Amino acid sequence: MQLTINGQSRMVEAASTVADLLKYLQLETDRVVVELNREILSADSHCATRLQDGDSLELIQFVGGG
Repeated sequence: MQLTINGQSRMVEAASTVADLLKYLQLETDRVVVELNREILSADSHCATRLQDGDSLELIQFVGGG
């Protein structure tokens, strides 16, 4: 399916849910905020939220440091 992730068009075959996409992208779910089609998702909904062709996502990853 074709997704737009952080402004970049990307073909992703291995993701049917937001949780699948985060796993495919090797992102830690407890360190990512997901906005799907301009709506921020709760972390609890990642497994239940299905992706559709043409969806637009913004992924914001928190990193530690000092």
